[in-house]
Amino acid sequence: MMPEGTRLVIGDIRGIPLYDADLESSEGIPAAVTALKDAIADADGLLIATPEYNNSMPGVLKNAIDWLSRPPNDIQRVFGGKPVAVMGASPGGFGTILSQNAWLPVLRTLGTRPWFEGRLMVSRAQNVFDDKGQMSDPAMQEQLKRFVEGFTAFVRA
Repeated sequence: MMPEGTRLVIGDIRGIPLYDADLESSEGIPAAVTALKDAIADADGLLIATPEYNNSMPGVLKNAIDWLSRPPNDIQRVFGGKPVAVMGASPGGFGTILSQNAWLPVLRTLGTRPWFEGRLMVSRAQNVFDDKGQMSDPAMQEQLKRFVEGFTAFVRA
């Protein structure tokens, strides 16, 4: 669904340990964190796909962001002024509205440039995706297409 002339690179938070300042002091930044930090720093924009757990952001994704902001003097290189959009899917009826709202102070603290023109909150995700994880709902496909087109225009502006 990405507009022509754009490329989506999917980052992975697997392999990122729980944040531990003692580990950071003794062993430095883990390789998985460094690789993801460099990928984000090199990207023109950052699209965060988040579920919603207990009416907020998932701890494992917040943990990854906590690692990605270490050391603090690297925040500007990775996140400073970076265009960011947040989208998500949930089996519940409200999509990921509370999770997306919970991300706003974090994105502000990191100095990102959030895109507020569109929201993509997929509710009842079990009815939108097939058993292979592919989006099968035509209306939601159109909504996703408009969302990524809008974010791409924001990044390019």
